Amino acid sequence: NIPEQISEFIAPTKQELNLPLNKKIIVMQGAGINIDRGAEEMVDAMEFIDNAVLYIIGGGDVWKILEIKVKEQQLEEKVILIKKIPKNELMGYTHHADLGISIDKNTNPNYYNSLPNKIFDYIQSGVPILATRLPEIEKIITKYNIGWFIDSHEPKKIGDTINQLFLSENYLKFKQNTAVAAKELNWNLEKQNYLELIRSVSFPT
Repeated sequence: NIPEQISEFIAPTKQELNLPLNKKIIVMQGAGINIDRGAEEMVDAMEFIDNAVLYIIGGGDVWKILEIKVKEQQLEEKVILIKKIPKNELMGYTHHADLGISIDKNTNPNYYNSLPNKIFDYIQSGVPILATRLPEIEKIITKYNIGWFIDSHEPKKIGDTINQLFLSENYLKFKQNTAVAAKELNWNLEKQNYLELIRSVSFPT
């Protein structure tokens, strides 16, 4: 799930993607935006987040719930839902994001041990990350110092954390550090490790 390093990607402009020019862009993306992955709480949190728009891009079994939440809470101007789009189109939105979200809950071994593709998409796009403290994700964010964590899925706490993060003097450092992570966490390098591992294995004759 580690992508190739992005070097020559030319993203559409914010105007072409109909993104706001004067607000922070928060992105939560994934083909499996399902129950216990924090999407519902993230929508609720937008009530408490200043001067930002949340883009949830992908699909999953909570999609209808998200649509209802956005409508009932009259968040249409703060939460934009975009169903699955091709990867190259998706990365246009990711490229312009100010924060990438990955807040799966520790409710099962699959989520606990997960390392979602979007983590690496955020890194390759230079986007700081807000995540839950799941072990594989925490290792990367902590090692490269590229983001922050939530310790609660209570929507107001999520909102307060994001507001503080955008105002923090550490935010720019997180963003700068993604460049270091992007050079090390990419398929260009990973495939060499993979090939070396295969060559090192001795098969019985």
